[in-house]
Amino acid sequence: MALRSIFPVPIIQGPMAGGANTPAMVAAVSNAGGLGSIGAGMLPLDTIHAQVAEVRRLTSRPFMLNFFVQGVPSPSPQEVERAVGLLRPVWSSLGWPELPKPAKWCEDFAAQFELLLELKPAVASFTFDILEAPQVKRLHDAGIFVIGTVTTVEEALAWQAVGADAIVASGVESGGHRGTFIGEQSSAVLEAIPLLAAALEAVKIPVISAGNIMSGEDIRARLALGAAAVQMGTAFMVTDESGLPVAYKERLLAAQGNPTRLTRAFSGRLARGIENRFMQQMAEVEADVPAYPVQNALTGSIRAEAAKRGDAELLSLWAGTGVARSRAMPTAKLMETLIAEIDQS
Repeated sequence: MALRSIFPVPIIQGPMAGGANTPAMVAAVSNAGGLGSIGAGMLPLDTIHAQVAEVRRLTSRPFMLNFFVQGVPSPSPQEVERAVGLLRPVWSSLGWPELPKPAKWCEDFAAQFELLLELKPAVASFTFDILEAPQVKRLHDAGIFVIGTVTTVEEALAWQAVGADAIVASGVESGGHRGTFIGEQSSAVLEAIPLLAAALEAVKIPVISAGNIMSGEDIRARLALGAAAVQMGTAFMVTDESGLPVAYKERLLAAQGNPTRLTRAFSGRLARGIENRFMQQMAEVEADVPAYPVQNALTGSIRAEAAKRGDAELLSLWAGTGVARSRAMPTAKLMETLIAEIDQS
């Protein structure tokens, strides 16, 4: 099945776990001919079910669900205690006598996968790790188009080998978490255009480009280089339908130049965001924090409190290198604008 037969406009609205995606945003993208997507990796089953139902109420067009391929960890009490200690300067600054313990470390991907098969969206994409070939076959048998996220050529070849229909080649400029699953995350440093070129050379399946894409001109350039489509996250984060806290949106819109960098301090996995006090306070110890999802769960209460207080200095301000070119408008208007810019000669 060709990508354009699923969504005629070559724009995938990037899946953003953590609340930026809303059914209204997803539906607006799909209604405009692109592919709206729900970042479902951090959502419990009932929430996924409810959001899919709401998207389907708002659009009859195809959309995508994105998941984190991961197991449920079992850190020792000592590991957790050490991690809480590393975070002490941050949580104590909130006036807390201790850091609240999370109810769980992450969602159960195995259960999410079974729900995915039941919900049967047109497209499903995956990041953080790779599916096994039998899992891909089950998705195909359910009529679901499968996209894997890659940051290296080796990962692109791995997803092709297990039967993926396409890949998202995510350059180091991309906002949010890196999808690296082979080798060290810090070694996956290819920018989006070199990664796109290398992936196109290596694989026979369609390659979707991601990283520093904010305008129709950017999209047109990637398509000219051979991308089957693009995936854009940061550009949609300041739309009217975005579910981000007001303080977060304000920081995105106030950004100048490239205020972002990679950090593992918030979650234990490298991710790109706007530098703030949290990143600065944790800079010396970020190499020592536990891997995702343990660190991510431990900082969850801090980020929730920061959102409540309107304090962007303690939020994970995920954003790509193109953030200074963000444009605030309704999602439908952004899609209309992007499509018009693509068509400009």
